[in-house]
Parts: sequence; structure tokens; C-alpha cells
Amino acid sequence: MKSRLFVFFAATALTATSLSAQDLTRCPGTTQAQRVSQDACQKAIDLFQYLAPQLGTAISGGNATLGQGGTLGGLGHFLVDVRVNAVQGSLPQVDQVTPSVTGVQSDTYPTNNQFIPMPTADLAIGVFKGLPLAITNVGGVDLLVSASYLPAFDGSGVSVKVPNGSLKLGYGVRLGILQESLLVPGISITYLKRDLPTVDIAANNGNDTLNVNNLSLKTTAWRLVASKSLLMFGVAVGAGQDKYESSTDIRAHVAARTVPPTAASTAGPVPMSQSLTRTNVFADLSMNLLLFKLTGEIGQVSGGTINTYNQFSGKQAADSRIYGSVGARFGF
Repeated sequence: MKSRLFVFFAATALTATSLSAQDLTRCPGTTQAQRVSQDACQKAIDLFQYLAPQLGTAISGGNATLGQGGTLGGLGHFLVDVRVNAVQGSLPQVDQVTPSVTGVQSDTYPTNNQFIPMPTADLAIGVFKGLPLAITNVGGVDLLVSASYLPAFDGSGVSVKVPNGSLKLGYGVRLGILQESLLVPGISITYLKRDLPTVDIAANNGNDTLNVNNLSLKTTAWRLVASKSLLMFGVAVGAGQDKYESSTDIRAHVAARTVPPTAASTAGPVPMSQSLTRTNVFADLSMNLLLFKLTGEIGQVSGGTINTYNQFSGKQAADSRIYGSVGARFGF
């Protein structure tokens, strides 16, 4: 049950986080009742910290619109992009570590490699063609719109509610440095903000419960991208920076035990508000078909510091991650 729970979290939405060393133990444990649930509370926080940057990458991806480097060419031009991002992630095997009921305890979680997917849809709308300069235009502007959808869910001991609605729109802008032409590559700078809906998650494992309330994930990304079409194929390369911001509160309830004999205990709510910044580099390859383009992308994120009280085998929370995207693009 615990393993399914965190796989489910990984496939929907979590937050990115960064805690300083003095804040590693966030759950109270001064009384006997608090010590019963302290370790479960702390382990929940560390598991979220470990998964968070992987999921932030899955949401942000690389290029704002797959395969596109320059602006679209002004009013009357548009582009629709539907894709699936997938991070080469690591999922902690939570069912192999039993939380202590005698206070916080540092354990090492084994991890399994797992691709973490995230579908997204993007729309680019040409606003300004730019100023003519020899065989290209400079200073063009596109508006960017992004859509994220997270459905409610109730089953297998996990309840996910979206109190403010399942759909969340993002927005951004692309500023053209060079518009692509026969001889000139397209080069632009993009800024895109993607958020997920506010989420309330409740999970049960026997009589133990975990609640994550008012979970909010906000990502911002800027990119410098260059692209060029080559007959049936197109290439694009880019680099930039991602920022993942989150806020939530966590509550853990541990039922009474007979071995060792302990009374039921509840920890929390423990409020959290964190931020993580990472460097992002990527490359796209497109195939130009009659009505649309098929595009693949590969990229890597790195940077930032995340400290956890518990440890993880293999890759650590802030280690670099490889991701990929596949999608279809239609435009005019």
C-alpha cells in the first residue's frame, strides 16, 4: 500500500523543496505521545523532498514549445503542442522501512529506477512579427499558454481532492532575437509559468493516516533556444533555469501498537514553504510531416541543495536528472 501511495504521488504532483541542516527534524518529539508519530512524520517529509525535484522537472520539461526556437511571425500565426514529459527518476521503496514509534530515527531507503511522466498541452500565439533586418526579423513577440489537468481520485486507500478545480492554466511570453528564415536560425528567449491545481491528499495504511493539505506547486522557467528546419527534419537546442516553489502542510496519525505498547499519536500539521533552482539544458529533433510535426526531446537538470534527515540509496535528492519528451505539434 505504501509503495502504491508514493508511486501515485510521483505520477501526479508534488513540490520542490530545500531545507537547511538545522531544519532537518521538523516534527515535534518532546513528549512520549509526540515521539510515537515523530518518525512517521519526518519520513513523510523526507520522501516528499526526495520526489519533489523529479516532479518539478516533469512539469517544466525543456523547450516551451517542442522544436520551436524563433517566434511565429506575428498575428495570424499559432502553434499547438501536446506532449508527455518523462523524468528518469528514482522511487523510494517505502514498504521496506518501518517508522520507529520511539522517536525520530535516520534510515536508508532503497530506491528503484522509474520513469515519472507528466502530460502537458501548450499554445503559442503570434502577436508581433518584429522589425525587418536583412533576411530576418528581430524583436518578434509570441504569447504562450499552458494547461495542466489533475483529476480527483478516490480508491486503494488514497483520496485526492482538487478543491479549486482540476484545470490550471499557465502563461508566458517568447521574445524573438532572430526569426527563422531560409538562411537564418530562429533564436528566442522564453519565460513560462506553470502551476498545478491546489491538492488535498489523504492516504490510509491500516489505521495509520497521512494528510497533505493545500499542496501547491508553482514552477517558472526561462530558456534561450535556437532552432533550424532542415527539409524533413528540424533541430533545436537550448538552456535555461527552472525554479520550483511549494507550500503545504503535513499531518501524520499513527494508531496504537501492541509491540512495543504505545498509544495512538498525531503529528502536525507541519507547515512547509520551500524553493529550489536548477539549470536546464536540452536538444530537440523534429520530423516534418504533411499536417504536423513529431518531436522528441532529451535534456538534463542539475543544481541546488536538498538536505534530508533520512538517506536514500543511489541518486540523492538534488542530483542531476535526465528527462525526455515526445509530442506532436501543429501550427500555421
